[in-house]
Amino acid sequence: MNEPEFDPKMLEALVCPMTQGSLEYDAEKQELISKSGNYAFPIRNGIPVMLIDEARQLD
Repeated sequence: MNEPEFDPKMLEALVCPMTQGSLEYDAEKQELISKSGNYAFPIRNGIPVMLIDEARQLD
């Protein structure tokens, strides 16, 4: 069974919850990247998890 895919069109409506900045889609890692906030938000089953507690801090 295939996992649902993230729809990149959602990027038009989504912003970083910390900075309100734009996000970039990393298809390989299935994450949304906030360069302004230095966070990566996971995408699970095609749904972005926009919670700071679930985000990975970028180096």
